[in-house]
Amino acid sequence: MHPPSKLLILVGTVTGTAEQVAKACELACSDLVERIEVRRMDELDIRVFEGNALYVICTATHGSGDVPDNARSLYESLASEPRYLGHVRYGVIALGDSSYSQTFCHGGARFDERMADLGAVRIGEVFQHDASAGTEAEVEGAAWCRQWLLQVLQPSATA
Repeated sequence: MHPPSKLLILVGTVTGTAEQVAKACELACSDLVERIEVRRMDELDIRVFEGNALYVICTATHGSGDVPDNARSLYESLASEPRYLGHVRYGVIALGDSSYSQTFCHGGARFDERMADLGAVRIGEVFQHDASAGTEAEVEGAAWCRQWLLQVLQPSATA
């Protein structure tokens, strides 16, 4: 398998914060990979994982720990159109607010669980940003993404 030359950042957002984080990741990592594409999850389904890319799922948490409305069709297709995703390598940026302790970052956790169920391989830990922490999601998310991508691109990580 050839190392992916593309990073695809899939965005599930309610207020636009996840999209801002994804764009900050794109800027922070532009020198590490040939191509980076930021795509909102609107109207996407499981077929988005058919290419040879690295994936970052960058998603907010909505309501009672749900995925955002724009991410629902992709999330649901992972169950309604299941297929083996063993070729997929991905990371997760989960946005949440710890004042909702029962559902903190559950949007990202839900995607992570469903991807793992289909055989996809998460690299590294899920990055969780807490809106109550007073830190900038864009700055922290971009820093995490750069470190994550450096880890992924090390020759030993793809062996």
